[in-house]
Amino acid sequence: MSAGNPETVLITGASSGIGLELTRCFAADGSRLVLVARNTSALEKLAGELRRDCKAEAIVLTADLSQPEIPQKIFSELQGRGVVVDVLVNNAGFGLMGRFASLPLLRQLEIIQVNIAALTELTGLFLPGMIERHRGGVLNVGSVAGFVPGPNMAVYYASKAFVLSFTEALAEELSKTSLTVTALCPGPTESNFSQVARGGGERKLKRSKMTSKAVAEAGLLAFRQGKCVAVCGLQNQIAAQLPRILPRSIVRKITKFYNRTDN
Repeated sequence: MSAGNPETVLITGASSGIGLELTRCFAADGSRLVLVARNTSALEKLAGELRRDCKAEAIVLTADLSQPEIPQKIFSELQGRGVVVDVLVNNAGFGLMGRFASLPLLRQLEIIQVNIAALTELTGLFLPGMIERHRGGVLNVGSVAGFVPGPNMAVYYASKAFVLSFTEALAEELSKTSLTVTALCPGPTESNFSQVARGGGERKLKRSKMTSKAVAEAGLLAFRQGKCVAVCGLQNQIAAQLPRILPRSIVRKITKFYNRTDN
């Protein structure tokens, strides 16, 4: 990255968790930031922090990616401002825990809209410009859940399987270019994701969690190194290999047992 021409990085879900820490990592790396999330006050606070601590330029865009028209609006807004996005970080996403038939269908369709449709559309809108300029790339925040089927979180796990497959395919399509396409695949992470997914309940089976900061640092390093898939943490790397060493029927049962809650 040229010191005289810093890259511009758009990060969705930038107001909390892994997205917030990725924002800090890119700012510390000298990048300009476009911060996208639903929480305007949290974004403004973060932007102020980045301007103060990192001397980073930060643009705030309040947007709800569960609304189908939003990706195009984000793209058009930035085009209108003359902002060229070099790196797209598709971090926004959420999940719900419970049996598919028992969870609100509309809410589960919103998971697909945010985790899959918005991610795909934003990539489709910004990637052609990156290819034309021979600069930048895409960092998609997936999950170790993308490697296995997920009873009791069926739609979320399936959405992350899409993210992983889509990212790997895209990386191969662009392998002869200067662009980088990376899937960051964390496991349990200290953030508000699990509280939203479980609705306040607790998993009966406990696992150690990585911090959002550690995940973000690993993700940025993997992206800078040009890695296609980055699975964070030894436990998660083992989990990602389960379908290769165990029958899928057993993997399904293990995941179902893991996704039990006390509510």
